[in-house]
Amino acid sequence: MKKVLIPILVAAVLWFVMFSPWTSPFVNFWIAMAGAGTILTLMSAFLGENFKKQFQFSVKDIFIGLASAAVLWVVFYLGNYFSTMIFDFAKPQIGGIYGMKNGENPVYLSLLLLLLVGPAEEIFWRGFIQRTLIGKYGEWTAMIVTTLIYASVHIWSFNFMLVMAALVCGAFWGLLYRYNKNLVTLIISHAVWDVAVFIVFPIL
Repeated sequence: MKKVLIPILVAAVLWFVMFSPWTSPFVNFWIAMAGAGTILTLMSAFLGENFKKQFQFSVKDIFIGLASAAVLWVVFYLGNYFSTMIFDFAKPQIGGIYGMKNGENPVYLSLLLLLLVGPAEEIFWRGFIQRTLIGKYGEWTAMIVTTLIYASVHIWSFNFMLVMAALVCGAFWGLLYRYNKNLVTLIISHAVWDVAVFIVFPIL
C-alpha cells in the first residue's frame, strides 16, 4: 500500500495548498496546479508498472473520449440547473469556482487545462492509483476507493458544489477507465471537458 499511500498523501497536501482558505491566498492557483500536475505525472511514470502500455491511439478510443466529454458536459448543465433551483448556496459556490479564472488569459488557461492539468489528473488518479488498486482489490473496489479519494482531496475548498463535482467526475472517469483502460481516451475526455465547461461553454 505504500506504493499508492505516499503519492495520495502528496496529492492531498498539494490540493490542501491550492484550495484551503489558510494557504490559497498566498499561492497562484494556476501556477500551483501546473506544478501539482507535473509532480503527479512524474510520480505516476516512476512508480507505475508497464505505464506506457496504457496509451493507445485509435479512432474509436478518441471518439469515446470526445463523446464522453460531451455527455459529462450535459450532466453538469442539468446538474447546475436543478441544483440552483433546489439549493440557495449552489449558485454562489459554482460562481466561486468560475471566479478562479478571473483576470487570467483564457487562451493560457485553455492550453494549461488541455495539455497539462487534464492529462496529469487522469494519468495519476486513474492510470496510477486506480490501476494499482485494481491489482489488490479488484475493479469495482478500486474504482469506488479512487473516486472517494479524488473527491476528498477537494474538501479543503469547503465548497460543497466543488466536492460534489469532483465526486461525479471521479465516478464518471473511474467507470470509463473500468471499461476502457486507454489513458488516451481518459485524457481526451477530461481535458476537453475541462476546457468546455470552464472556458468555452460555461454552465453558469
